Amino acid sequence: MSQRVALVLGSGGARGYAHIGVIEELLARGYQIDCIAGCSMGAVVGGIYAAGKLDEYRQWCESLDYLDVLRLLDVSFRLGAIRGEKIFGKIRDILGEISIEELPIPFTAVATDLSNQQEIWFQEGCLHQAMRASAAIPSLFSPVVQGSRMLVDGGLLNPLPIIPVVSSHCDLIIAVNLNGDNHRHYSLPQIERPAAFKQRLDQLMGSLGERLPFLRRSSELELPDEPATPRAARSASGSQVSEINGPASLLELVNQSFEVMQSSLAQYKIAGYPPDLLINVPKRVCRFFEFYKAPELIQLGRQIARDSLEQFERQG
Repeated sequence: MSQRVALVLGSGGARGYAHIGVIEELLARGYQIDCIAGCSMGAVVGGIYAAGKLDEYRQWCESLDYLDVLRLLDVSFRLGAIRGEKIFGKIRDILGEISIEELPIPFTAVATDLSNQQEIWFQEGCLHQAMRASAAIPSLFSPVVQGSRMLVDGGLLNPLPIIPVVSSHCDLIIAVNLNGDNHRHYSLPQIERPAAFKQRLDQLMGSLGERLPFLRRSSELELPDEPATPRAARSASGSQVSEINGPASLLELVNQSFEVMQSSLAQYKIAGYPPDLLINVPKRVCRFFEFYKAPELIQLGRQIARDSLEQFERQG
């Protein structure tokens, strides 16, 4: 008899594509996913899977060419760099109009209510609206307004929402943390793309990177290696005030800060409610905004899930 799994899918921007690979590996090994809680991209992927549309979503993500990527970026510098209407409009087209109550398994999307400074669990109502609110990454996507509430990404308060599934009575709780520190064990797979596609994509990302630095590819950035044993600095001598040049640079700073906060919060959630199995996707495997790397991230997610499940099954 297959084991029943309560699956927790964490937040982490583009790394959320790895959730697709994790789900595929679980199903391939005969696990039965009976309950899902997700935050941000975890809510998007989890909700789409619960609605039975994961294959269609994956095909769309992997088929985007450079013009599609450009069309999806409805840039705005009001309350978010991207309005998100085009991206989530496509997700709505894939899902159709469906409520959370109509899903075959229990599903929770976690968002943050800025107005009342509290965590919100969406367990009923419109599915795609719940996903949109849960994934409203501050400074990247415009927030969602519901009455007097302003809703943003759930990762602000709970990047790994384990608590909603604790009472699910499943055999296992499996949590997928997108802010892992195991970057020395895994790297992003290299997937060959058609030469013409790669050239056009490079041109596009270079052009956008000049306007929006957070969209620059990892190869264009100088990312310092983390020391084997990080140590806190004891002296502030030699430090200086950094110059922030324009709104795009400010967006980069805000989102790097958001990532640091998410990583720390995730560790508290794991310590408070340890899952039966924790699958860690390295936070440094790609940048928060590299949404054009779906094929590589899906493959990586499946590889990490395979290794984690094999070790878990041997111990069990």
